[in-house]
Amino acid sequence: MTPQAALAAQIERYRQMTREQRVAIALGLHELSCNMARMGIRRQHPDADEAEVNRLLCKRLELLHTP
Repeated sequence: MTPQAALAAQIERYRQMTREQRVAIALGLHELSCNMARMGIRRQHPDADEAEVNRLLCKRLELLHTP
């Protein structure tokens, strides 16, 4: 299967899903990306406790919305 055909098939599968199913996928991907960012923060700040890791994550997320 070509990449274009795979993309078309995936889009068709998304179109067949309910709104709730698509939102669940989006939320799952958001959680996955936050967990990956937390892992990176822990590598950069090995002595940080969970509260500090979450604070640094929030700071990173805020940077995404800064004009």
